Amino acid sequence: SKLFYRYRDLAPQLVPLDYTNHPDVKLPYELIGSMPELKDNPFRQRIAEVFSEDGEGNMTLDDFLDMFSVLSEMAPRDLKAYYAFKIYDFNNDDFICKSDLEKTLNKLTRNELTEDEVRMVCEKVIDEADLDNDGRLSLEDFQHMIVRAPDFLSFSLTETPTVML
Repeated sequence: SKLFYRYRDLAPQLVPLDYTNHPDVKLPYELIGSMPELKDNPFRQRIAEVFSEDGEGNMTLDDFLDMFSVLSEMAPRDLKAYYAFKIYDFNNDDFICKSDLEKTLNKLTRNELTEDEVRMVCEKVIDEADLDNDGRLSLEDFQHMIVRAPDFLSFSLTETPTVML
């Protein structure tokens, strides 16, 4: 497949043409993160971490294929939402808390907002989207929010995220 050759071209010396005998090959994050599709994305490291089996951004071919599948234009919205949630959940606790939102906003705006602006936006998002009022967003809260704000997921690998991913 085309994606296999994309993967192999990142490090031909590491990835054999006959992959069947070497299914455990992993490419380091440095190579994945420097791909044209990711290099300008402020979430490139998080994306690689979420899709990599080791959680550190080093990818097997399967990880690589999964990433491209989810980030393609064709991927179902709910799948994109699930992975967007995981990408924004920086501390991996299965919730998007205030600090996760702050990191997300700072990455999105490339640190152009003041601390007060970031705090205000985070409070507003939690205030509007936190359905069970526990001060953080569950996957369900997040999915409900993006149904109300469809542009939230208008992204693909080839563009920088517009709003959140």
